[in-house]
Amino acid sequence: MGLLINGEFVDDSLIRQEAAALRPRVQEELDALDPIAAQMQLWEWAQDAVVERILLRQAALADAEPLDEDLVQRTISQMFPLAGDPESCEPGATRAGVDPVEARSEVEARLRIDRLLERLFASAPRPKTKEVEAFYKKHRDHFRRPPQAHASHIVKNVTQASDEPAALEAIQKAQEALRAGRPFAEVADELSDCAGQGGMLGWFPRGQMVDEFDEVVFNLAPGQLSPVFRTEFGYHIATLHDRKPGGLVPLDDVRPEIEEELMRARREEVVTGFLESLRAKAEVKKAKAPATAPAQQTAP
Repeated sequence: MGLLINGEFVDDSLIRQEAAALRPRVQEELDALDPIAAQMQLWEWAQDAVVERILLRQAALADAEPLDEDLVQRTISQMFPLAGDPESCEPGATRAGVDPVEARSEVEARLRIDRLLERLFASAPRPKTKEVEAFYKKHRDHFRRPPQAHASHIVKNVTQASDEPAALEAIQKAQEALRAGRPFAEVADELSDCAGQGGMLGWFPRGQMVDEFDEVVFNLAPGQLSPVFRTEFGYHIATLHDRKPGGLVPLDDVRPEIEEELMRARREEVVTGFLESLRAKAEVKKAKAPATAPAQQTAP
């Protein structure tokens, strides 16, 4: 059994594959249903997804505008590369066992779908300034950031190979070097168990490091050196380079992020509307596999 979608037969096995791939993403919703209802719902979602993919591919293939031949050949070589030296592959060549006609057909279908989607995306209007501002106000909590620190550290880990007394002695040696005026980065690269880049940790928000580390670093002044302190990992010395206060991020700093989020939603709306229009005109019905030929396993 299967579906006949605008005259194209799709075997139920393709829907079963879709259901298996879909299940992990919707398991929480399925758990709220009884087992039979859950199975029926999963099958319905999987079937809808397959039908939409087939309709999208059919619409893309209906566009007779030629594809760029160089792009087709490059894509064939990328999707079906020859074994051995990639530089020796001729454009459009495929590996052994891959039918060149089928390979080209699959590549052209994918490229036509990509082209169709690009055109649909391009029809989505850019968000206006007022829409960006409204989104920012509505989702203020999303744009709140914790305090951030830009710091470096020297660490001597407490391990089986380096017990507590040994680690403490080693970190005290690093502390003496710093008190003698040696540059922090130089001492870190020489003595830290996390050598490299001068012990630089870059920018990080409060809450990313362990509590003991945050408690010391976020109470330093820029340029200040910490005393030796202990965390679950071992002994540290840290220095703070700079800090950023927490709070609401200014709109101008997140404007590109908001615009992209709004555009993503609009692109989805455009594609959804297009698929709904295809569904409204499509002929989809249950059918048996054609008796004169093996069931077609359409994989858009």
